[in-house]
Amino acid sequence: MYATDTYPNLPDPMVQPEFYDSVTIKRGLAWLIDAVLIAALLVPVVVMTAFIGLFFLPFLFFVTGFIYRVATITGRSATWGMRLMSIEFRDSRGEHFDFSQAFMHTLGYTVSMAIFPLQLISIAMMFLTERGQGLTDMVLGTVAINRRL
Repeated sequence: MYATDTYPNLPDPMVQPEFYDSVTIKRGLAWLIDAVLIAALLVPVVVMTAFIGLFFLPFLFFVTGFIYRVATITGRSATWGMRLMSIEFRDSRGEHFDFSQAFMHTLGYTVSMAIFPLQLISIAMMFLTERGQGLTDMVLGTVAINRRL
């Protein structure tokens, strides 16, 4: 079975491998950039709560990160870190994410981060699948690709 059978509207990794080259590594670097940006967004939140927010820092990081990811992925189908790495998400039709897809992808990411073995499985899948799809990507039928120029 060829990749085009499953996702006919997405670039075929056998015919157009340039869309998938180094995407897994770029996703990892984008994740680091996004984590730094989310931490930077937390600074004013903690200050506005008169530093009481420090007692709830993991929860604030979770909420801020969730909002950040949904908002940025809805905007251009990529977080700011992904934009710097020149990658973006596409759905099974080859289109950019809308709000509901961004929300569901972020929810799947959040669940996999909360249950550590799922995150390990997701990372392994990104390295082993032909399109570099993680667990959430496989469930939703989405992919991360190098942005078209």
